[in-house]
Amino acid sequence: MLYHLHVKDLALIDSAEVEFEPGLNILTGETGAGKSILIGSINLALGSKASRDMIRSGQPYGLVELVFGDFSEELVGKLRALDIEPEDGQLIIRRKISATRSEIKINDETVTLAKLRKVTELLIDIHGQHEHQSLLRDGYHLKILDDFQQKETGALRAEIAEKYHDWTALREKLAGFDMDEAQRQRELDFLQFEIDDIEKAALREGEEEELAQKYRKYQNAQRIYGSVARTREILDGVDFSSAIHEMQDALQYDSALQNVSDSLYDLSSISEDTVRALDHYMEDNEYDEEDFQLVTERLDYIRSIMMKYGGTVAKVEDTLVAKKQRLAELEDYDAARSRCEKAVAKAESVLRARCAELTKAREKGAKQLSERIRQELSEMGFLDIRFELPLSALKEPGANGMDEAHFVVSLNPGEPLRPLSEVASGGELSRIMLSIKTVLADSDEIPTLIFDEIDTGISGRTAEKVSEKLRKIAQLHQVILITHLPQIAAKADQHFCIEKSVSDGHTHTRIHALSEEESVLELARLLAGGQITDAVLANARELKKLARR
Repeated sequence: MLYHLHVKDLALIDSAEVEFEPGLNILTGETGAGKSILIGSINLALGSKASRDMIRSGQPYGLVELVFGDFSEELVGKLRALDIEPEDGQLIIRRKISATRSEIKINDETVTLAKLRKVTELLIDIHGQHEHQSLLRDGYHLKILDDFQQKETGALRAEIAEKYHDWTALREKLAGFDMDEAQRQRELDFLQFEIDDIEKAALREGEEEELAQKYRKYQNAQRIYGSVARTREILDGVDFSSAIHEMQDALQYDSALQNVSDSLYDLSSISEDTVRALDHYMEDNEYDEEDFQLVTERLDYIRSIMMKYGGTVAKVEDTLVAKKQRLAELEDYDAARSRCEKAVAKAESVLRARCAELTKAREKGAKQLSERIRQELSEMGFLDIRFELPLSALKEPGANGMDEAHFVVSLNPGEPLRPLSEVASGGELSRIMLSIKTVLADSDEIPTLIFDEIDTGISGRTAEKVSEKLRKIAQLHQVILITHLPQIAAKADQHFCIEKSVSDGHTHTRIHALSEEESVLELARLLAGGQITDAVLANARELKKLARR
């Protein structure tokens, strides 16, 4: 879950600290107070496009920091797969933008924008004011169904994706057999040339490193020899005999110097051994111009072969195996093509069979999902709604099966089922999306959900039902919600207020947690605007009382 938000010098926010809690965190505030800036700041930390216009006027940079914790074992496993390891049970995401650059860090390690997005999509799902429009996007409805059926079909969909990859690779291989005799002979000749080229090199693992070390040694031979000679000269000039003699004289009068005397003998012995070793080194390592030339040529040759055929010895060996296989196929062209055609047909048959299994499971799941969503919608004011998710078949298998899915709806009795885009308004789409989120709450693995004023266009009894749905989701996820409806704000486990003020000629946005009484006053403001009477306060307290029940 998201524990902490820190924003500094972004738009109207000079500095803001927010400590979120489990359950339902609700943020309210007057229009223009900066609620959209807060969501924008979080989106920035999640990987949205950065603009220097976001930096607070007169400041060198803007900063947003998110602190996450309380990870499930499954989520930790997914983070580790991205080479991200929580430290002390926490993950700190920090993004700093200036006029010239954007800096992204996760636990003090700099990461790319692409990696940031991969990490944060595991942590937070933001549903903005207009995100319900994604219900009109092709492919999104099938994703909702697959999310709903993750436990039932997840493994099968992963298998289908793998088998689709295999089938595609075989089809590409089969396309390589579409050539005339002249083309076949040209490829045979070139393959044989490349095979001979690799085999002639006779690469050996570790040889490049050995030669590179020898090359550096030859290249710096004069410097090495000079340093060795000077070292020998220094050691040879040290008069250990005189030092030992003097110490022996002192030792006659104080036995405490025995260890020092012994050390001098050891130093003298070590010095003599070292001088002999340096002499041997200079005798055994004379510069050999001819050997240096051979090392240089072999090193250049090895590197050119590696660059041409893979970059490492292991990859060059893999390339050699692949080219020999292709050579054998072209030498036995007709039989190899026939084997490939059979392999393609078999792979397609297996893939289509798995896709048929997935379609059958999806049809069952689509009925269950549609009914669950219909029930949720019935509780939010759609009394006679019909809601279905029919599947249609694609012509060819894909990485996600052979199905298309589109929600169809009838909002009034007697009306035919039609696509959402033809019958639903923005407010209706918002409630449909909230119903979907409610149904998916059990299977959704993302720990934190953020809703940005998805309650726009609703009121009264419907608003009360929406608040109940949000409370239901908040039992399984941390929910952060921006709202303008008192019926919803009253349900907060933690209530925050976003306020705008002007001081010293500058506009400031402040975010702070509300006490119980402060929450009542904020509910009263939402109920009545500027005129807060005793009756309005009583109404606000009643809302809080009902919410606690």
